[in-house]
Amino acid sequence: MTVTTGGAQPRESISPEELAVWRMLQRLQVRVTRVLETDLLVAHDLALASYDVLSRLAEAPGRRLRMNDLAERVLLSRSGLTRLIDRLQRDGLVAREACADDARGLFAVLTDAGAARLAEATPTYLSGIRAQILDVLDATELRQVAAMLAKLLPEDEQSGRPGRPGQPC
Repeated sequence: MTVTTGGAQPRESISPEELAVWRMLQRLQVRVTRVLETDLLVAHDLALASYDVLSRLAEAPGRRLRMNDLAERVLLSRSGLTRLIDRLQRDGLVAREACADDARGLFAVLTDAGAARLAEATPTYLSGIRAQILDVLDATELRQVAAMLAKLLPEDEQSGRPGRPGQPC
């Protein structure tokens, strides 16, 4: 089987086994995401993307990040992040803060209510990851998967943080 990227002549081809691996990766990502999303919504009325934003802010110095840096870390477009931050702000979980050095710059800041909601939801999130991935793999397999993923992801993307340091504003 030859899988083409378009046109009559194949520019690239991959074997059926290679295609199967790609599709399994896609299905795994979708399945785990759906389970985490459902668990968080049912138990905490918190979408997975919202959990991710709260988590990234909690990890940041001062519990705040520039909107551009936050968008890179949570893999959302700037407009998608803006809409999500609007909802989180309405719920009192995040605040926006102007940048003193740049009138156009904005920070997203985790509120105390956001930190509390994150603390409530984190055991559910971690339990989902454990059930879907960590409990299925033994220690050796987990190290092998980590090594394979490290080979596939550039080093600056492995932590989910942007490759460049955050700018003040």
